[in-house]
Amino acid sequence: MTAALTITGLEVVRGTQQVLRGLDLAVASGEIVALMGLSGAGKTTVIRAVAALQPFSAGSIVLGDVSLKPGPLPPQSRIGPLRAKVGMVFQEHALFEHLTVLDNVTLAPVHVRKWDRDRATKAAMRLLESLGVAERAQAFPRQLSGGQAQRVAIARALVLDPQLLLMDEPTSALDPARRVALADTLKRLTEGGRGLLISTHDMDFAETCANRIIKLADGVIADTQTVA
Repeated sequence: MTAALTITGLEVVRGTQQVLRGLDLAVASGEIVALMGLSGAGKTTVIRAVAALQPFSAGSIVLGDVSLKPGPLPPQSRIGPLRAKVGMVFQEHALFEHLTVLDNVTLAPVHVRKWDRDRATKAAMRLLESLGVAERAQAFPRQLSGGQAQRVAIARALVLDPQLLLMDEPTSALDPARRVALADTLKRLTEGGRGLLISTHDMDFAETCANRIIKLADGVIADTQTVA
């Protein structure tokens, strides 16, 4: 099975604290990997490093033919190939409050990829329909429930068809029923070979949706569990 993501020897230092200490991790195409651990263990740091939002001091991050190297973050002008391969869903969704649902999802295709409006709208509506929120296309984020906002954020992350989807604490705003629905949605997203890397405190959710659960402690992998 091919790898959607390969992390080798990843080290992150923040001030005087070494957050990650030589982390090795891979996510296969079609696999869901959940990162778990106490606050400060490094879960979100891994996610942000893969998304080129966090610089790292040693190691490598490889996504297909795209590699991230140690040192300062690359300029925005050089990370287009990475953005094409990675979608990111932030903990608080980070939807633009002044834009409708549809405009949030079409923003990157139109302004980054230079798709025409019709193509971007069709792609966005297909995703919103598949995620059960197409009827909210003209709503603003403040008019959405937590579950609806989560699904819109997923649609926005998927509209460019990335090979890897990153999610940071995706269940933080969801009730138990919505957590089950989200787990089912994420499983469907791997059917075309997409990999998912999720940071979560929610063991029940991780056991429901993930193929592997990786527990971090003090910046290293403390345990790996394969979920039947």
